[in-house]
Amino acid sequence: MAKQKGIIKLDGTIGGITFYKTTEDGYLAREKGGVSADKIANDPAFQRTRENGEEFGRAGKAGKLLRNSIRAMLQNASDSRMVGRLTQKMVEVIQEDITNPRGQRNVIDGEAELLEGFEFNISGKLGTTLYAPFTGTIDRVAGTLTANIPAFVPINMLAAPGGSTHFKIVSAGAEVDFENETFVMDAQATAVLPWDSAATAVITLVNTVTANSTHPLFLALGIEFYQEVNGQMYPLKNGAFNPLSLVKVSGL
Repeated sequence: MAKQKGIIKLDGTIGGITFYKTTEDGYLAREKGGVSADKIANDPAFQRTRENGEEFGRAGKAGKLLRNSIRAMLQNASDSRMVGRLTQKMVEVIQEDITNPRGQRNVIDGEAELLEGFEFNISGKLGTTLYAPFTGTIDRVAGTLTANIPAFVPINMLAAPGGSTHFKIVSAGAEVDFENETFVMDAQATAVLPWDSAATAVITLVNTVTANSTHPLFLALGIEFYQEVNGQMYPLKNGAFNPLSLVKVSGL
């Protein structure tokens, strides 16, 4: 892959070179060609390639299902490369499957706990935004995913982006059935709180899913920032710096 330079930018294929534009990296160029799809699909020499492709596709599908389960929260907290980063993490989860043969490994028999700590928004990580201690707990029997934050002084323990006047703590508990491609999700949030020197109350957000579930469970915790203008609350910079992280994960 090469980056195009100069005043005139090309789009299309010329002399075996494909010119194209990407959102993140601008105008790029690459050589056209490669192995035919038929050869990759049938040649024994490409068996490993087929296996890797199957597992990568499975990872992408699993990542999409997880994203869909907390879609409402991701609309307020995610970066442009999040999908790719999550897919790569799902690949790592699948590679930990020691039950199935290569090419048939999956998330269910993998190590879903590897997703714990995943940041959905690189532009605003939870770990560099919220300095107050917090805990995430999952009670599979009761079907509850709980985020607890002791009382804290926002202006001291919350690194708010410039222009912030208020914030809200949000959480989501998701029960994801990767095999049947279904999920159960419950979201909770505090009231909109002032970013000032007055201590908050103890914050406990309890998200409820199916009791005694046999599916992976995910607890996400995040913060939404606001700016007050003439008594109205406006999301700060369309949520560009809102953090959202998987703080607790329970596989099977």
